[in-house]
Amino acid sequence: MKDIDLDKMPHDVLWDLHQRIVEVLSRRLEDETRKLQKQLDELGRKSGGYPNDFLQRRPYPKVQPKFRNPDNPSETWSGRGKMPRWLVLLVESGRNRDEFRVR
Repeated sequence: MKDIDLDKMPHDVLWDLHQRIVEVLSRRLEDETRKLQKQLDELGRKSGGYPNDFLQRRPYPKVQPKFRNPDNPSETWSGRGKMPRWLVLLVESGRNRDEFRVR
C-alpha cells in the first residue's frame, strides 16, 4: 500500500475517505459478528442446549422473613444482603439483632 500524505489532502477528499473507511469497517464488523454468533449457536447445539437457554436465571425459592421491625411490622428482612436501615439503627443503639427475630 502506498504511503499517503494526509496532511496535504483537501478536506473534502479526506472526508470522503473517512466515510468509505467507516462503511468498510461497519460491513466487516457485521460480518464478524454474524460469524461469531453462528459459532456460538453451533457450540450451544453441541452442548445440548439452545442459545436462549443460557440467558435464563435459575429459579430461586421465596425466602421467608427472619427479622421484623417492632415499630413497623410491615418492614421485614430475610437475613440476606445488606442489613436494612431500621435494623442498623436499632443495633447501633445497643440492642441485639436476635431480639427482632421472627418466631
